Amino acid sequence: MLYFLRSLRRYRDIGKIPEQKEKDGHASARSLFEVILPDGRFFCGEKRMGNRFITVDPDRILGSTDMGPVFSSGLLKTDESRELYVFPGFCDVHVHFREPGFSYKETILSGSLAAAHGGYTDVCTMPNLDPVPDSPEHLKAQQEIIDRDAAVRIHPYGAITVREEGKELSDLEGMSRGVVAFSDDGKGIQSEETMRDAMLRAKALGKIIAAHCEDESLLRGGYIHDGRYAAEHGHRGISSASEFRQIERDLLLAEETECAYHVCHISAKESVEAVRRAKTRGVNVTCETAPHYLVLCEDDLKEDGRFKMNPPLRSAEDREALIEGLTDGTIDMIATDHAPHSEEEKSRGLEKSAFGITGLETAFPVLYSSLVLGGRISLERLITLMTSAPRRRFGITGDPGYTVWDLEKVYRIDPGQFLSKGKSTPFAGMEVRGSCVETVIDGKDIYRR
Repeated sequence: MLYFLRSLRRYRDIGKIPEQKEKDGHASARSLFEVILPDGRFFCGEKRMGNRFITVDPDRILGSTDMGPVFSSGLLKTDESRELYVFPGFCDVHVHFREPGFSYKETILSGSLAAAHGGYTDVCTMPNLDPVPDSPEHLKAQQEIIDRDAAVRIHPYGAITVREEGKELSDLEGMSRGVVAFSDDGKGIQSEETMRDAMLRAKALGKIIAAHCEDESLLRGGYIHDGRYAAEHGHRGISSASEFRQIERDLLLAEETECAYHVCHISAKESVEAVRRAKTRGVNVTCETAPHYLVLCEDDLKEDGRFKMNPPLRSAEDREALIEGLTDGTIDMIATDHAPHSEEEKSRGLEKSAFGITGLETAFPVLYSSLVLGGRISLERLITLMTSAPRRRFGITGDPGYTVWDLEKVYRIDPGQFLSKGKSTPFAGMEVRGSCVETVIDGKDIYRR
């Protein structure tokens, strides 16, 4: 259930708890202010939220801890009597901010502003950059831009292999303290021996290997799912086996090495089942999927580059398996795989457009509208998948900030309103509910509508 915060008034404290006897026998009427902690619950304490106070209804308190009364989520009202929901800041462990090297697609600044617009306060950036962060020196080049320009908290990945070529391992030890995990995202590591060595070194460092799983021998020049749409429209398909076969290989390696292993952007029903079986064996594995795989399938494809991503949109049966994986805990979190490109790169149709779509600014409204309002998962489950679950797995600690949403706002997604440089999304024109009103980190507005 969601528990209600009684009211919000900007710039003035209006709420007092009914008088209670203190230990010394004197009555008090102190203010309660909401604090959002990383586990996704609300705790009460005397703390200001940016420029406002939030008062709570003591009858809605679930219980108490040494940190105060406990809430699971919050609803508040503005002076205009609109109900707004407050959530912990979202966390995305899979984004591409393209800088250094490809700033015409996205920058640290534009990507982090897009994240704030989508309600995110923590994001993890993938290493397919130029230079690739495969050494402390190359990582420093990225970190300097982050330190200068980031509007949200950015946690970079280090590359598993030098230049993401899948051969020589990067300086994992040298980068370990500065990265959230290691990945060669955008490419699968083809060599079993290389992946085993990477897992052993990551295990020794206490770091996660986050894998883009793709067996290149099974691609056969494909660029959309190898299914009905490809057959009917004369397109070359990407088989599901190119994904799940490498996942199955890596799960055996993770079981052997005891490495913490994370599977990026799973899209196929066989991938869900492979992870489910591995979890029953006690393998230290988590996985993510993305909003587009949960909401769309090959039946929604159009001859337009905004429907091209890797992995591709698969069958309706695959989509149902992913949703089941969310509900039974096989899939641990939702990540956007925010992968912006220039307008020209996405204007070449399905065959020739670049792989990747923009996702940070559409994720929550699309998922809320399709899955929560559609009765597939609860709002509480969605918030867990987007907040506490990714933070817990990747060791992202500290105050997550908060994001305020108007869940009654109905509108059509307009890429022209994105703060990201990338405007290509399969959700353009989709009617959704849920608009971000504000995102706050350390008491400072980083986005306000």
